[in-house]
Amino acid sequence: MERNYHVFLSFRGTDVRHGFLSHLYAALDQNGIYTFVDSEELRKGEEISPALMRAIEESHVAIIVFSEDYASSRWCLEELLKIMECKEQNGLKVFPVFYKVEPREVREGRESYNRAMDNHEYKFGKDSKKVKRWKKALFEAGSLSGWELNDMLIRDEAELIRCIVKELSIRLNRTPLHVSKYPVGIDSQVQQILWLSKKESDDDDVLMIGLWGPGGIGKTTVAKALYNAMMGQFSGCSFLEQVREKSNRSDGLVTLQKDLLSEMLVHPLTVYSVARGISLIREKLCRKKVLLILDDVDQMDQLNALAGEGDWFGKGSRIIVTSRDKHLLTSHGINCVYEVKSLEDYEARDLFGRHAFPNSKEVEIRGQLIDRALHYADRLPLALEVLGSFLCGRKEPAWESTLDKLSRIPEPTINRVLKISVDGLENNEREIFLDIACFFKGKKMEYIKEVLDSCGFHTAIGIDILIERSLIKNKYETLQMHDLIQSMGQDIVNEACRDDPEKRSRLWLLEDVEDIFVIIRGQM
Repeated sequence: MERNYHVFLSFRGTDVRHGFLSHLYAALDQNGIYTFVDSEELRKGEEISPALMRAIEESHVAIIVFSEDYASSRWCLEELLKIMECKEQNGLKVFPVFYKVEPREVREGRESYNRAMDNHEYKFGKDSKKVKRWKKALFEAGSLSGWELNDMLIRDEAELIRCIVKELSIRLNRTPLHVSKYPVGIDSQVQQILWLSKKESDDDDVLMIGLWGPGGIGKTTVAKALYNAMMGQFSGCSFLEQVREKSNRSDGLVTLQKDLLSEMLVHPLTVYSVARGISLIREKLCRKKVLLILDDVDQMDQLNALAGEGDWFGKGSRIIVTSRDKHLLTSHGINCVYEVKSLEDYEARDLFGRHAFPNSKEVEIRGQLIDRALHYADRLPLALEVLGSFLCGRKEPAWESTLDKLSRIPEPTINRVLKISVDGLENNEREIFLDIACFFKGKKMEYIKEVLDSCGFHTAIGIDILIERSLIKNKYETLQMHDLIQSMGQDIVNEACRDDPEKRSRLWLLEDVEDIFVIIRGQM
């Protein structure tokens, strides 16, 4: 539906039109917030007009100014019904302003609201369905989070208006993240995660979700699409990218805490240390329904500093963490862990084609070469994107040359991303990984453990850690590894000395072994 207005204002004119409302409207207008204000004097009859209904439907946000005599107006109550209906059906964001009344007066029908509803019942009957709907709408709207003039933090109308304008400016300027040039295969995974989140918790629960998988599988892309799909449901949103990389900088965690708080809150806060940042996050966000995404987390101290416990955040909050390390997620108490999937074969072909042939309807490259490229990328989105973009616009000889080279030397951009998972391994796990990459891919688990245990490795825990880091998989008691991860592991060994196999820690190619034997014979 087209949204023609930023804000729809619902109010009782006799209470606020010539004071608070006129100042609020002027402030919204000065900040470029296009606001619909109903002209009460032009109303005719008691039914809400079609034009007014359209204005509500075509607004991003509705602000209901609950003043002393709001409920005495049947028109205001009908307006309220429509607003709450659009909230439920069309995703309209609704914020109450309690102007010189307390929220419980609105929710529970006390004082002036009690008198108003008594008058309506007297006119329409105590069992009137209309009055019952009004009461229900008042209870639901009065229970929403909004602004209260009598709040200790808001002492006058000017401060109240500043808070409203700042909050709306943040919400209305919340632009979607760029997900991907070609987001192939993303929507289906987003829908699975949304279904999983509803299955695992009630709307009022704070839920932490882990997105797990190897480098290049598309965790960040899925997380961005999730952010876009969910951000409209929360009063505060923050997407913190590159947590691993940024936290390694000087004061990196403090900077991340500052970024989180500045995106979530109206008033900026000063963070001097990680400990103070933790206290501020807990204090300021514990009653706020937020969406927080922590992307590429690899250490527990990052989680402890940014999302230590569920009770740091208000009811209904969603905390989404992407990581290559499943054990890190589960150790933090994140039991809802979703494994980001490789693309299906048809999706991989589609994504590769979009990058390799973006402007060409006729493919001038032999199908055999395209199949070789797809086999190399093996359904990994990063590899499909990098390789497709590199081959774009090149002739068949360049394709053949590139694919021949890749069969011997991995593509550096892809390799660099995949190696991050290995760089964080302890020596025991690193050596086991390299042995599997060079010798044991596809072998039986029992056999691998027997061989490596005899070499002094702690194989059982090592294999568990490699599985948790998305470097290997246990399929029917055999160890499997993505071709590109295997190639990356073998390249780590080759880097020790590319031109002299004799100096490498492992030899797995027959020609290298034969060359070594020739050298040895010559030295005898």
